[in-house]
Amino acid sequence: MGEPRLVENYHPRTSRARKFAPEIEIWDETLRDGEQTPGVHFSPEEKLEIATLMSDAGVPLLNAGIPVVSPEEARAVRLLATSGLKAKILAAARTVPSDVDAVIASGVRFIAIFVAASNVHLKFKLRMSQEEVKDASLAAVRRAKDAGLHVAFVTEDTVRAPFDFVEDLYRSVQEAGADRLVVADTVGIMTPLTFRWYLAEFQRRVQPKDLSVHCHNDFGLATANTLTAVECGVRAPHVCVNGLGERAGNASLEEVVEALESLYGVRTGIRSERLYELSRRVEELSGVPIAANKALVGYNSFSHEAGIHTHGILAHTLTYEPIQPESLGRQRRMILGKHTGKAALVEKLKERGLVAPDPVLVELLQRIKVRTESHSKENLREFLEEYRGLFEQPGLSDEEFWAMVDAVGIRVANA
Repeated sequence: MGEPRLVENYHPRTSRARKFAPEIEIWDETLRDGEQTPGVHFSPEEKLEIATLMSDAGVPLLNAGIPVVSPEEARAVRLLATSGLKAKILAAARTVPSDVDAVIASGVRFIAIFVAASNVHLKFKLRMSQEEVKDASLAAVRRAKDAGLHVAFVTEDTVRAPFDFVEDLYRSVQEAGADRLVVADTVGIMTPLTFRWYLAEFQRRVQPKDLSVHCHNDFGLATANTLTAVECGVRAPHVCVNGLGERAGNASLEEVVEALESLYGVRTGIRSERLYELSRRVEELSGVPIAANKALVGYNSFSHEAGIHTHGILAHTLTYEPIQPESLGRQRRMILGKHTGKAALVEKLKERGLVAPDPVLVELLQRIKVRTESHSKENLREFLEEYRGLFEQPGLSDEEFWAMVDAVGIRVANA
């Protein structure tokens, strides 16, 4: 029979339905949308460190941030723009002249110009008409093109906007010089089948020269929707390391990359063996812990305790692992606990050259199970209480905020 294939998920009919772009360009948003995770802040030097790790791993395009946000943000963008990284550095701007000028001044050669598109955003947030949004968008795109920038045009909440308006707006900005168009599922409402229809209709109506998607994870579908988009010919999927981002986050860099590489056989140019190192460092600098069961980079993703599983893994790793942990810079772990079986003990004893008869193994197993079940959960409860406290109130505390209010002298209305 020979060795089993790494992944068995291909079928001629599904393969014919996929229309991949000739080249995939991963567009990472960790330093912009990832930093917008509540409570997260990266210094310019930390952004450079993360960007260097991503560039070394082969990530080709990085959004450094929005330079108009603050002097430190502007410094961060300039720092990355002049760092000599192999990755292309991009900065973002609203359809506001001063925003675009700040990007131009930063020294980057790539800009993402964004504006809201859905009725709910236009009515309640921007308080602008569709025509006003279109005029501002065209002016911003032309301003950036006149400065020689590569322009990506993004609408927030694209998929909830009236399609006729979306078609007119995107056609117009592309005619004005926009190099790449970005469709955003800003509140994560798409499902793969619906998104497939939407993108096909968008491509039919707009005929984009270069297409990108930005998917949020509010319903846990960001990675699935992003992969659907790549199947539909989207060239530049947006991702964030560890799935960071607003609210429930964005499509995860490691999930999208490894799914494309292992499940589709699509080359991304990313060095997968560098992804775990990158993930851990972003965890440390963001302060947002990686979930233990997070796909691919979670602490348990290559860990095995149950006897049935460990026995299978020891016989052949592909029984319970779809890919080898080493391909992601990981190591396999055999966990001793309540569900451990004899096969794991035999393997563990080999570390010291020990061999035990079956009755001794049974006794050792019983001791392990009793000890595991008798462990106190008090330390775990204390950890969870502290963890919840950190994330239930990220950012400034109320005490810090009201002290600032007093310091700037805000008074009660009509006092």
